[in-house]
Amino acid sequence: MKKKIIAVNAGPRKGWNTDTLITEASKGAESFGAEVERFDLFHLEKYTGCISCFGCKKEKFKGRCICRDGLTPVLDAIRESDGLIIGSPNYLSELTASFRALYERLIFQNLTYTAEMPCCNERPIPVLLIMTSNAPDTMYMSLLQNYQQALNQFVGPTEIFVSGETLQLKDYSKTDWPWTMFDPEARLKRHESIFPQECQKAFELGAALVK
Repeated sequence: MKKKIIAVNAGPRKGWNTDTLITEASKGAESFGAEVERFDLFHLEKYTGCISCFGCKKEKFKGRCICRDGLTPVLDAIRESDGLIIGSPNYLSELTASFRALYERLIFQNLTYTAEMPCCNERPIPVLLIMTSNAPDTMYMSLLQNYQQALNQFVGPTEIFVSGETLQLKDYSKTDWPWTMFDPEARLKRHESIFPQECQKAFELGAALVK
């Protein structure tokens, strides 16, 4: 029976860094026979983060968010899957608001508030968390490790992968004012030389979810 992997893009830009790495990770999973279903959070119907209704704390809804909106199909698919690939760019020193909305709903539905069994998820799945960033690779590791810790506990064993100092524009000269915080030539050179290696690494990490 084929394994089912869910890929979630929490970034808005089609064909750019986050989108590309998620696609490569998905290809890696597919190379080992998995079926991949993809969701782009910026294309869903309206949704919110956790609304603190505590419906998921009732026995009959244990481990299931009862809020019905655009995230419901995503949460349902993850719950039935064999692995999760999720990627987000870093905006203002955090992952996107779209990522946070899903993250809140994904984690909180499995939190029981009981010391004896704090997590009610009876079916852990492996997770690959990808972040792209304009900053150096190591700058936000503490942020990602916090996410990794929560995902480890409430979803399943989580690998993190960062692509930093990413190329943001094809031509920086076409902006209305000079972006002097970066060296555009260095960014382009990195994108041409290093980013393909990162795509290969994402492919391998996607494959590892299925192996």
